[in-house]
Amino acid sequence: MSKTLRDLKPGEKGVVLNLGKKGPVRKRLMDMGITPGVDVEVVKVAPLGDPIEVNLRGYELSLRKDEAEHINLK
Repeated sequence: MSKTLRDLKPGEKGVVLNLGKKGPVRKRLMDMGITPGVDVEVVKVAPLGDPIEVNLRGYELSLRKDEAEHINLK
């Protein structure tokens, strides 16, 4: 079973393996810098679990849970 960005807890890190979603969502994620091989770290998760704040490429990015579940990690 593949691990996704949504599965990580605050402080955990991973490396993007691929983006599972096709189409405009995939393009949007790639435009934000989420590409295969990038290191990501979950900084914090909102109290109700949505959104998730991650650090990648030296900046902070907030993602919805449904977006994060399409980001597969090594």
